Amino acid sequence: MATHINQMWQQRHEGRFTGVKQCELGWVSLTPGHSDKVIVVVNGRVETYWKYQELFYDLIQQGYHIYSLDHRGQGVSDRLVEDKEMGYVEQFDDYVDDLNWFVENIVKPQGYKQHFILGHSMGGAITSLLLARYPQLFDRAVLSAPMHGIYVKPHLKPLAEALIGITECFSSTPRYAIGQKPYYAKPFDGNLLTHSKVRYQWFRELYDQKPALRIGGASNHWVWESIKAARQAIKLASNITIPVLLLQGSEDKIVDNASQVRFSQAANQGQGQCDFQIIQGSRHEILFESDPLRHQALTAILHHFA
Repeated sequence: MATHINQMWQQRHEGRFTGVKQCELGWVSLTPGHSDKVIVVVNGRVETYWKYQELFYDLIQQGYHIYSLDHRGQGVSDRLVEDKEMGYVEQFDDYVDDLNWFVENIVKPQGYKQHFILGHSMGGAITSLLLARYPQLFDRAVLSAPMHGIYVKPHLKPLAEALIGITECFSSTPRYAIGQKPYYAKPFDGNLLTHSKVRYQWFRELYDQKPALRIGGASNHWVWESIKAARQAIKLASNITIPVLLLQGSEDKIVDNASQVRFSQAANQGQGQCDFQIIQGSRHEILFESDPLRHQALTAILHHFA
């Protein structure tokens, strides 16, 4: 990270654009040398393109150019509520509309011959909805641990959704969902994200060094909007017409793996094709996992795009 990847990162171009509802969003591009193929990387909740430097480096080594944005309410983009560390969005479709504008007005005009998209977690849900609504936007897509549902223990799921719905009905101001709170640096032991201690510590240190990037727990409204959006992604999956690779972590306890299966089945009923690959032993952040697991994922991604 301190040598080759840092040297690459110093060559980045950063910009801003106005998304829907006059929200200012930040984006980055890495375009060394000539390439006729580009990957748009769509990150997840609480993330920022600053966190993806290692992945960008790996993809650039394979000849791709990279574009990525920070979603509204997080990263370097405008925050939406008074509590700057609360995960919030007014409507989940705002994420989709922002991404579509970014692709159509910033990425597409660069004239690449091949356009690919890689969405992780919440970014996977945003990407799924984008592909269903704009089927010709990309040539191929990868969904890494996509949020086609939020993980809840099966016997608690009906109660949890009912409680979120009731709270939403009686909330006049944004508030944290049950069990959620502002940002704090969770220790590596017991984390649900990755087995890689060095990668985990690196991105925690990044947020220590750049506290403006931090996002904590989700608001009740964000959870409510995300539940609806995840269901919509499955409902519209058959509209997707391009080849999709869905990567699932077998030990994922952040998103609902059963919902990913339903999405894949629905997508395969349409004109497209959804290949499903389980990374055995992986937690939620497949792209930040320990080397053997991450290598499997990167190999599958590169094979799919090639």
